[in-house]
Amino acid sequence: MSPTPKSARPQHKRKARTFDRTQNHDAFRIEGSWNDRPDKPAATTTGDKRKARRIARGWAEQGAYVIVQENTGWHVWRTLYEVDGPALLAEKAAEQALAAAGYPPPPPGHQPDADDRARTWLAHMQARTEAEQRARDAEQKRRRRLAAEATTHARTLMAPPAIVRPENRQRARHITGAQR
Repeated sequence: MSPTPKSARPQHKRKARTFDRTQNHDAFRIEGSWNDRPDKPAATTTGDKRKARRIARGWAEQGAYVIVQENTGWHVWRTLYEVDGPALLAEKAAEQALAAAGYPPPPPGHQPDADDRARTWLAHMQARTEAEQRARDAEQKRRRRLAAEATTHARTLMAPPAIVRPENRQRARHITGAQR
C-alpha cells in the first residue's frame, strides 16, 4: 500500500518551548510605613502587578505611606508610584465631615492634584457659588441698564415716525462702484 499524502506527512509534534518558564517572584516590591509605628515598617515582594496594587491600596487604607517599586534586575529597584495613606484618610474624613455638615458630595472621579491637596471640596463649592452670584449680579445690572435706557428713550420710541415727502424718499439704487 502506497502512502497517502496525509499519512506521509509527519504527525504533529509540539515544539520545545525555548524561553525560561521560571516565575519572577520578586518583580514588584511594596514597602509601607505607618506613622503610629515607624519602627515597624512592612515590605513584601510579588510577581503579580495586580496583587502589588491591591496590597498597596490595602496598606494605604490602613494609614501607611506606601512605595511600590519594580525590579530592574539584580535587585535594583525603580519606584513606580507612591501612595500617601494618611493624606487619603484625611481627605476621606474631610469629605465625611462636609457630608455631615450638609454639603453636596464631590463628583465621582474627583482627584485633587498634588498642589491642590490643601483645598477642600468646600472651597471649590464656595468659589463656584461666588462665581454664580457674580454672574447673577452682572445679569441684573444689565437688565437695570436696559430698563433705564428704555424709560429714557420712551418718548422718542413712542413718537410716530416722521413723514417723509415723496421727493425726499430714498429709493433703492442698484448701482455699484464708480457709477454712484
